[in-house]
Amino acid sequence: MNANFSDLGASDLLRSILELLSPADLARAACVCRLWRELASDRELVELAFRKPWKVQRVLGSPSSTGFWRYTGLDRFAISHCLVRGDTVAGLAVKYSVQVIEIKRLNNMMSEHGIYSRERLLIPISDPELLHNSTCFIELDDHAKREVAVLYLEGNPNGISVLPAGGFTSQRGSRKLIDSLKRSLQVDDDTAAYYLSISNGDPRNAIRRFAEDLRWEQQGGRNW
Repeated sequence: MNANFSDLGASDLLRSILELLSPADLARAACVCRLWRELASDRELVELAFRKPWKVQRVLGSPSSTGFWRYTGLDRFAISHCLVRGDTVAGLAVKYSVQVIEIKRLNNMMSEHGIYSRERLLIPISDPELLHNSTCFIELDDHAKREVAVLYLEGNPNGISVLPAGGFTSQRGSRKLIDSLKRSLQVDDDTAAYYLSISNGDPRNAIRRFAEDLRWEQQGGRNW
């Protein structure tokens, strides 16, 4: 138990340091050794490095490649605009303060006529403040043929609910969180699920609570 507690403390310290790195530096850190690779490749850590420059609150979904996280340019994000009758590319360019060519390039459109075969367009983000405290969804757009972190200014994608405290409401998302926490804490499913439940679905808070319980036990709590 004492060895596990020491390892957990060392990992937490290293994790705190890695949290300060950019995605590119995080990728380099993953080449140092096995421990660094495990921490630097953790989804929560790479996501933090990805969203931190733009003050994005959360990014939901998993990219097709881990290389997605390494580039944090503003053009990695886009607004989802649901097309309605009367919409034109030129009109949307004015509405969102972007260039017509930027919309066409992002959506892989050869001409403006391509708008009639689509239900939505991806719109480049011209104002980074739109991303502040936002939730974005990683999506591969069939028409645009590219993967971006999509911002929905009105509502969310169908089938996904967003919780204030963080995390997916889907069973698949909960399973991923539990598996990740189980590996980090080296505990069984029930223990990981318990600490996740008392931490409102926040993995970092769950790790902190687990560390506090270990410390309490080390200091003599087991004698009560």
